Amino acid sequence: MADPHPTSGLPTALLAEDDPEVADLVRRHKESLFPSVGLNYAEPIELRRGEGQYVYDGEGRQYLDFFGGIATVSTGHANPEVNAAVKAQLDRITHTSTLFLIRSQIELAERLRAMTPPKLNKVFFTNSGTEANEAAFLITTLNRDSNELVALRHSYHGRSFATINASGQAPWRSSTLSPLHVHYVGNPYCYRCPWEKTYPSCGLICARDVEAVIRTTTSGRPAAFVAEPIQGVGGFITPPPEYFQEVKAILDKYGIPFICDEVQTAWGRIGAADFGFQAYGVEPDVVVFAKGLANGVPIGGIVATDELATSIRSLSLSTFGGNPIATTAALANLNYIATHNLRDHARTVGSYLIERLWGLAERHQVIGDVRGMGLLVGIELVRDRLTKEPAPDVALRVLDAAKERGLIVGKGGLHANTLRLSPPLIVSTADVDAAVGILDEALTAAVA
Repeated sequence: MADPHPTSGLPTALLAEDDPEVADLVRRHKESLFPSVGLNYAEPIELRRGEGQYVYDGEGRQYLDFFGGIATVSTGHANPEVNAAVKAQLDRITHTSTLFLIRSQIELAERLRAMTPPKLNKVFFTNSGTEANEAAFLITTLNRDSNELVALRHSYHGRSFATINASGQAPWRSSTLSPLHVHYVGNPYCYRCPWEKTYPSCGLICARDVEAVIRTTTSGRPAAFVAEPIQGVGGFITPPPEYFQEVKAILDKYGIPFICDEVQTAWGRIGAADFGFQAYGVEPDVVVFAKGLANGVPIGGIVATDELATSIRSLSLSTFGGNPIATTAALANLNYIATHNLRDHARTVGSYLIERLWGLAERHQVIGDVRGMGLLVGIELVRDRLTKEPAPDVALRVLDAAKERGLIVGKGGLHANTLRLSPPLIVSTADVDAAVGILDEALTAAVA
């Protein structure tokens, strides 16, 4: 199994041999933090400053950021409009708790209701995507009086006790103990179809598998079906256009709620639409959100139907959820996305990025697949295009070679062989050209 934390076990001297200060930070990181909290790169870097689509390390070196803090920095680092709103709120009041009226929380909830289908009428704020998915699992299990969940293989829904077991990847699951009984369905992973079919002649067997699993491995009454429109940690696996419509028809047949995990796909990142489910033409019963909503300020939550929202009949609160700082940042960030038309911009620049990457694939046989929507794009690396054998070691070398040349990208996938590109939505076609040029050099260096 590929190590999802490639720096674990490496001597400190090899991690940051050119910078004693960074080497000291790596040592202190290893001494004080959980070993499961890994670092990127053979020689990790400290990012001290950001501006727009660029970040800078401790020595002042500039990097073009095509990872965006894991699809979280949506309108650019240190966005002046977002930061100004946060600074003004800091001078007013930082925290009160949900026991008091929070104007920005209410305004943000109203904004989210206006952005989603009318049946999604109630909002609950949390601090992260993990916590938001926990809330979604709670209300659906209470409503359906069932702890059964149907989820996709290759999925990722968080790091908590329940969410790790709704995540279909062994490297991210530290235990199979869970309050949930999860049934996994075959993944809409066209490049590596579990049934070895080819789209579109496959007849969407991946969607039909949802009904087969419901009928054969569940009680017939699961609490919910949960899925990401595009799988993030799974390697930006992008289902066929009709997939979710077929699945939603099956769910409606059995009365099963659809939890749409939009933690990485929301706020215009996939281009044109605010959310991934809109691009697929379906209406979920719960929308889970986090990451890019507040441009890096921690926030998460769910939007749900009245019926599901009223499933919680015990006392409940969220001390930090929907706090004045986070919700003020979110409102400013959404305003920036709307007034600068970043949804359409992401679609245009993202299409150009995918086109350029397919051009790169003509020169580099190690590129097996390019996929995604908008500015959420994956590059899967393989040793051989015929066998599709994953090349995780090449992915690690490309990550390092790109960093050395001033570009930051991410990595993911079950086999740790997919490069993940999720830059701030403000990047230009010129930035794409610069990133693709660096990737061209990095791929050449990685396979030399």
